[in-house]
Amino acid sequence: MTKRKLFADKSIFSLGLLLLVGFTTPHLNQEAETEADIAAHAAVQATDLEGAWRLIDPVKMEQAAIPNATAIKIMEDGLFSVAYYDEAGKKFLGTYGGTYEVSRGSISMTYEFNTFDSTAVGKTATGAYAILNDKLGIEGIKGQQATETWEKVPVKNEVSPLAGAWRIRARERDGQMSPMNPGPRKTIKMLSDNRFQWIAFNSETAEFFGTGGGTYTTENGKYTEKIEFFSRDSSRVGQQLSFDFNVKEGDWHHSGLSSTGSKINEVWHLQANQ
Repeated sequence: MTKRKLFADKSIFSLGLLLLVGFTTPHLNQEAETEADIAAHAAVQATDLEGAWRLIDPVKMEQAAIPNATAIKIMEDGLFSVAYYDEAGKKFLGTYGGTYEVSRGSISMTYEFNTFDSTAVGKTATGAYAILNDKLGIEGIKGQQATETWEKVPVKNEVSPLAGAWRIRARERDGQMSPMNPGPRKTIKMLSDNRFQWIAFNSETAEFFGTGGGTYTTENGKYTEKIEFFSRDSSRVGQQLSFDFNVKEGDWHHSGLSSTGSKINEVWHLQANQ
């Protein structure tokens, strides 16, 4: 652990460091720990990271190059996505994400898409992290001196039945459901707390096809989303769309009309169960 700050406030950093030390579970003899013990600790840490986070470090907002930019990170089921955008200006600025693993205060992120730097796709970056008072500090994840500080997005709804990282499994075409075969070409939808983001990309070629996101609610079989950014069509920002949904045998069935009035009938499956 370096002496660089995980948080701007040194006292908070000290507590964060104690938190990291706590992850080592001193009541166990580390030399005697089994692989099962280590896996269990990692699972607890991964659960602590799950949710939606807003970047509050102004230095890191330089990446977006717009003062009014928002950056939202969603972490679920070992996958993460980050989107930079200016909702008021209806500008999508960029996105990156992929998979992550944690172990004793260390986080490793492998990029599957990255519009800021497509050469990062397929590479893994590792850094230290700490969580304290609904704030997440990540240090050195991009090999830089700067630290990222994220704040947990307040949750207004109860736990959503759709929280997770979903991959599209089938889509209706010409009145019939057409299966989407697993492969490097993916459409993923991340949902956590009241935030969502979908991303279409190819993890082998580093191609990016589009993304959109914002907030959502689930109530009485209705899934309603409010669009805050959309890479393909900025005019959709601010629109609110409602769909019928239900979850059966691990599949999310999603149907309704798109913003253009086109019929949508899709089946999504939890990425963790692929």
